[in-house]
Amino acid sequence: MSKKMIRFRMAPGCDDLAPRKAHEDDAAWDLRSRCFITIPPRRSTLVPTGLFLELPPGYEAQIRPRSGLALKHDIMLTNSPGTVDAGYRGEVGIIVYNGGGRSFYVRRGDRMAQMVIAELAPVELIAADELDETARGAGGFGSTGRD
Repeated sequence: MSKKMIRFRMAPGCDDLAPRKAHEDDAAWDLRSRCFITIPPRRSTLVPTGLFLELPPGYEAQIRPRSGLALKHDIMLTNSPGTVDAGYRGEVGIIVYNGGGRSFYVRRGDRMAQMVIAELAPVELIAADELDETARGAGGFGSTGRD
């Protein structure tokens, strides 16, 4: 499989924060904070990354939470996963929520989220008067039980 090359640039003074993977076979690149921020309890805050992407048409970047921050500090992403569209050229930001009871202190360089680049399937939505039946039907939101 050939690699798709995705261009990016970093804000001035942020080259050390460029996205990178901890391991070559990881699915996601770590995204880091470019500044010091205090996130109050039960509040969302935008954490800037210094990252600017040039995604080609037909691709998106998915911004996902880090499991260690969620488990150890009740830190999650408010709009998970966040989506960066191909036409967006602004700085990638991470909307971070502190679900804990104490302020969370973000330092410059802290890994705050993960980014997955995904190719989008070419689809078209077509209005229909009826849809095909399935065994599941309209059941959802826990309709299959806890198992």
